[in-house]
Amino acid sequence: MEKLTNKEEEIMHAIWELERAFAKEVQARLGNTLHYNTVSTIIRNLEDKGYVGHQAFGKTHQYFPIVTKEEYRNHFVSKAMTQYFNNSYKNMVSFFAKEEKITAEELREILKVIEQNE
Repeated sequence: MEKLTNKEEEIMHAIWELERAFAKEVQARLGNTLHYNTVSTIIRNLEDKGYVGHQAFGKTHQYFPIVTKEEYRNHFVSKAMTQYFNNSYKNMVSFFAKEEKITAEELREILKVIEQNE
């Protein structure tokens, strides 16, 4: 699975939220911050990469995700785990704790989830 650029990820998030959308709808979802042609080009790139498919309606296309948000997230979290944390969740959580990105209360909540799943 190929890593997406920031703009590609932004557009994928819009497509995941909308589930099926025309380029104009994606553009509107982004607050019209990108020109229509830019959105359309990025969506076609996403299609070439296998992230989205389309259904043709005459000359216009309605796009839909092929790769789910969960599949994308799982792939890149697993890759980060391997590359940066020696495939250790303990190392990853410790990193966030040291960087003060996670609170003790959040860690207690994580422990509750783990204990409930055992």
